Amino acid sequence: MSDLLSIGASGVRANQTALGVVSENIANAGVTGYSRRTITTTEISSASGTTGRATGHGVFVTGVTRAADQFKAAAVRTAGADLARTEAGGVWMDRIQSSLTGAGLEGRLTAFFNAAKGVAADPTATAPRAVMLEQANALAASFTATGVALANATAELDATADGAVASLNSLSAALAKVNDGLSRVTPNTNAAVNLADQRDAILEQMSGLVDVTATYDAAGRATVRAGGGAGTTLVSGNQVATVSYARNAQGTVAFAVTSGDTVSVLAPQGGALGGIADGAQRIAGARIELSELATEFVAGVNAVQAGGRTLDNVAGAPLFTVGDSPTDITMTMTDPRGIAAAAPDEGTRGNANLAALENLRTSARFEGTIGNMVSTNAAAIQARGVVAEAQGAIHDGAIAARDAISGVDLDREAVDLLRFQQAYQASSRVISIARDTFQTLLDIR
Repeated sequence: MSDLLSIGASGVRANQTALGVVSENIANAGVTGYSRRTITTTEISSASGTTGRATGHGVFVTGVTRAADQFKAAAVRTAGADLARTEAGGVWMDRIQSSLTGAGLEGRLTAFFNAAKGVAADPTATAPRAVMLEQANALAASFTATGVALANATAELDATADGAVASLNSLSAALAKVNDGLSRVTPNTNAAVNLADQRDAILEQMSGLVDVTATYDAAGRATVRAGGGAGTTLVSGNQVATVSYARNAQGTVAFAVTSGDTVSVLAPQGGALGGIADGAQRIAGARIELSELATEFVAGVNAVQAGGRTLDNVAGAPLFTVGDSPTDITMTMTDPRGIAAAAPDEGTRGNANLAALENLRTSARFEGTIGNMVSTNAAAIQARGVVAEAQGAIHDGAIAARDAISGVDLDREAVDLLRFQQAYQASSRVISIARDTFQTLLDIR
């Protein structure tokens, strides 16, 4: 009779634990990163001394497990890293586009050369010359503003990179603490599964910053590598490496990983760091191309000036001056009479020298160059948007596949709630019957 009581009591305890786990699942149904819990149970049995057959003595709870598939979780991280790189790179492409178009450089170039045609039509009139100087001044300001915008984009990229690296280092440190916790807790306990949820959530956040791969030991501690292939180790047990960011004068960025006395290079293939590296390369390319355009323009226009004669029949002086950077352009000339419209053999009333300016416009294709920069970048933005849309769908699909295993299904939990409730009541009934029977036997005696 005591066996019947212990069997009923073990059933009550097991089903009470199961009800608590189901309740926890229901309460956390909408919590991001929460994995569904279940209990594992084992029969309490012993072999009979006379028959050798196993005799049941009830059930006990061996632990709490989480519904998780590490392969599907890894697929989410991979898809997330790809999407994050594309989106982060797109931010800087948009920044380049706004920098190239914000100051209206292409239109200012056109207005300047058209103003020169106005001077050629009436080389002795002061008004067209004044207009040309006004357009030249506006063009110089446009070159400067465009260069400053791209320089500001570079500075913003540096700040973003520093912030992303700081976040990655913070997440690595947090993961190391979780690893340390996993080494201390008893497996298959609530504490262990909670730490495993935290571990996977941190890994997913890390994948938004850089492509990571993770391996696990028997305790569930993660060793994390970043950068594709064999990668560079960021976290191993409770040991953490530190990531740093640097950019050289040519715009090339580099990420270094320091672990003790060892320094290695991190080449991000995904995540925000990968997008930052892409963006830095594109911004650097745009700045170089713009600087070359500005240098050729100023040198060409000033050379045309030097080859002609002004209204005062003197050799033309430079129209523009360049500052610390090729795009830092200011006006040298302020007197409209100083525009060298005439060729040396024409006197002061000619306009042949402005033909050389028009030839420079045609051969150097200043407007076409800046227009091509804008259109090429716009096409790249559009293509990247298509890629991002596809990667977003892949990422959503990976999340759905993972959540189909680890997510909480309220319909299933409702069924389990009823099942364990009935089992709990049945076990309680076993105890009640055993007690009544035992009392009846006592009364008979």
